[in-house]
Amino acid sequence: MPIYEYQCQACQKRFELSITYNEFDQKTVNCIYCQSDQVNRRIGRIRIAHSEESRLESWSNPANLERLEDDPRSLGQMMRQMGDELGEELGPEFNEVVDRLEAGQSPEEIEESLPDIGGDNGGLGLP
Repeated sequence: MPIYEYQCQACQKRFELSITYNEFDQKTVNCIYCQSDQVNRRIGRIRIAHSEESRLESWSNPANLERLEDDPRSLGQMMRQMGDELGEELGPEFNEVVDRLEAGQSPEEIEESLPDIGGDNGGLGLP
């Protein structure tokens, strides 16, 4: 069901409503805060739901990885985006590594200062 954004002209508050396509032209929208009918629809961001497979597939392009080997900041940003795409909490170790990469620290420096973070294989598995 689409989510529409509105702003109330009476109280100036913004709010969102889920309205079916059939209801959109028929339903009178009232402010959820003050019940005024003096509301304007706002144009908001478009939200598209993707399957987990399609989200992960977008990261599989080798061309996206080429620039990362010599650029820890970009590597950190990519890892943060991947973590966000997964939608799961990846833990404080992941966040620390990403923060350090985004600050410009190399993967080798991070491995040296956090030797236990790599698990059984003894490394971060970073390029």
